[in-house]
Amino acid sequence: MGESYIISIDFGTTYSGYAFSLTSREEEVDPHVKFWGEEVGLETPKTPTCILFDEHQQFVSFGYAARQTYLRNSGKESRAKFFFDRFKMSLYGKVITTDLTITAANGREMKALTVFKEALRFLKEDALKTIQQNTEGMKFTASDFTWVLTVPAIWDHSAKQFMREAATQAGIVTDGTENNLVFALEPEAASVYCKKLPSEGFIAENRGESKLDQSPGTQYIIVDCGGGTIDITVHEVLEGGFLKELHKASGNDMGGQTVDKKYPSEVRRIIYDFTLFKRRDEDMEICPLNLGMIARQKQDMAEYFKRVQGQKLRYFFEESLWSITKSLKEILYQTVNTKYILLVGGFAESQILQRHIKDEFIDNCKVLCPFRPQEAIVNGAFELGRNQGAVASRKSNYTYGDFGWNETKELTVYPLESDQTKIILAFYRTKKKKNPMYVDETDVEKMGSFVVESPDTTLGLDCQIVLEIKFGFTELMVTGTDRESGSVHTVNLNFMTN
Repeated sequence: MGESYIISIDFGTTYSGYAFSLTSREEEVDPHVKFWGEEVGLETPKTPTCILFDEHQQFVSFGYAARQTYLRNSGKESRAKFFFDRFKMSLYGKVITTDLTITAANGREMKALTVFKEALRFLKEDALKTIQQNTEGMKFTASDFTWVLTVPAIWDHSAKQFMREAATQAGIVTDGTENNLVFALEPEAASVYCKKLPSEGFIAENRGESKLDQSPGTQYIIVDCGGGTIDITVHEVLEGGFLKELHKASGNDMGGQTVDKKYPSEVRRIIYDFTLFKRRDEDMEICPLNLGMIARQKQDMAEYFKRVQGQKLRYFFEESLWSITKSLKEILYQTVNTKYILLVGGFAESQILQRHIKDEFIDNCKVLCPFRPQEAIVNGAFELGRNQGAVASRKSNYTYGDFGWNETKELTVYPLESDQTKIILAFYRTKKKKNPMYVDETDVEKMGSFVVESPDTTLGLDCQIVLEIKFGFTELMVTGTDRESGSVHTVNLNFMTN
């Protein structure tokens, strides 16, 4: 039963959510998206990616509940607790280790693996509970599902391995069910979702454009506008409707949060209200009563609000808009047949962003935005779980010698010593355009190593270990087979430094 049902988790920088279905993966169905926020008078398809731990680093709550509890506590109570907001950004551009620590709002540190594990554990348990409530007593466990977890396309293998470890510790998969966890690259999920949309699936001013052209050769740019990162990828439609990645995802940390950063720390409490106003194009004036009282007491705060009042909201978008525009122009310069720009992600709900991109690129492309851009990735991730071959090929940032991207390579290795029971192998990579000859060449770096165990030393130096290496998936996949015993092992490439 485990391969029949799917739960997709969009683990976003700013907001997270999930979708599920209890029909066979062969059936074309729209998944059920969980809605959040009842406790705060809202109904949204995602909940804030924030998590609260008590003073003993024990999990308290996630999402709206965590935010509400933290903000309602007194200053002394809040400082005793560990509150993490948008903590996914801690994996951006970092050397990932199992001992990586991240800083909570109170300035104290916790192990990042613990924070991510507890966040995923909450989403897993909430999903199973929600499904339980809708199935009239049927019992389900995590192993009954294929779990699809979204990750930014710009993340390297160490960050993906970190997330797999966190998901394993969260109980999403266990030994023997590792294949039940699939990573979906966020732009690919969005692309798959938009390909399925009818013309009425896009916002009103796009409806005259008809739906996304599916004829082979059609090229389009996916701009995944998240709260933390902007991922940009170019896809081409192949025969049979499959996708080919033409331009490897480029990305930066100039997402919607750069708008929020324009506010100083004193007004952190109004950021969540401000998020709603990002979608609008109008003058804004937010000043909660308690901050107003402080402003009357402190001249510098009063001067701050005086400067803010009456200014156009566009001022707060300038840095992010400039960054997105620059990246798109660079890509359009390299790709001559691009017909569409697709805007997805929570930040894509901003009318200022939509209008800016349309104005900038109206002479180059049609700009399309789904009716509900925030749900594009979780729905697309569900579809990728149902049809993992939807993306036919991906472009790699690196070359791996004689290995082609999107192919399976088989190698036979032998021990160096007759009594050797473990063989340690290492992977190297380079951004050089030509294949390297030696691992000590300039710009060749070690990316990971793995150990293949072969406890039977009867054959000595003739012992054969067959490695099957699969390139072109969201993770590098390696299996090792001891030819003598026939035992097959999944080899864990270690991309994290310890």
